[in-house]
Amino acid sequence: MINILIADDHSVVRRGIKQILSEERDMQVLGEASNSDEIFKLLNEQEWHLMILDITMPGKSGLDSLIEIKQKKPDLKILILSMHPEEEIALRAIKTGADGYLNKDSVPGELIRAIRKVVTGGKYISSTLAETLIFSTNKDSGKDLHEELSEREFQVLCLLASGNTLSQIAEKLSLSVKTISTYRTRILEKMDLKSNVEITHYAIKHKLVINN
Repeated sequence: MINILIADDHSVVRRGIKQILSEERDMQVLGEASNSDEIFKLLNEQEWHLMILDITMPGKSGLDSLIEIKQKKPDLKILILSMHPEEEIALRAIKTGADGYLNKDSVPGELIRAIRKVVTGGKYISSTLAETLIFSTNKDSGKDLHEELSEREFQVLCLLASGNTLSQIAEKLSLSVKTISTYRTRILEKMDLKSNVEITHYAIKHKLVINN
């Protein structure tokens, strides 16, 4: 039996995943987490085979959590299920240690296939992402500006580009408005940008915009 932990801050998404998996005789959802604190609380309460992890959650970001989870539970398989555009976010997730990536628009059957491949030791990525990974490995050009950002800075960048205010981002990430303002300042300095408008233009050009 495959023991699964779902980590997503949207209860509707968690319910939908549970409904899909309930039809599989060899899979069972034994835990749910809506933020990073709940994830780490549940990690040692059960033998988990797979975690379905959203990247954008309150508190510690999904990618930051991914790094720490892999340090604590290196054998735990992690499948990212996210709303982010695949080309950029999935690449970052796989390089960070994820065992697979799916967009939330994926059909139920693809989720089942991804889980089965990941728990047997494989990596699940789409053909489009596979090509992106190969290109990224072989290209000689320097990194894009956003690749120099920390995981939290990158998350704030995407949220700013999606039209969120500093207050809205602070609420989403369970941080203070002052902290988010500091991240924004660092982003502008590192990327040599002048305003939120320029951040948005850059994000759209590089397919980083999150559709909330």
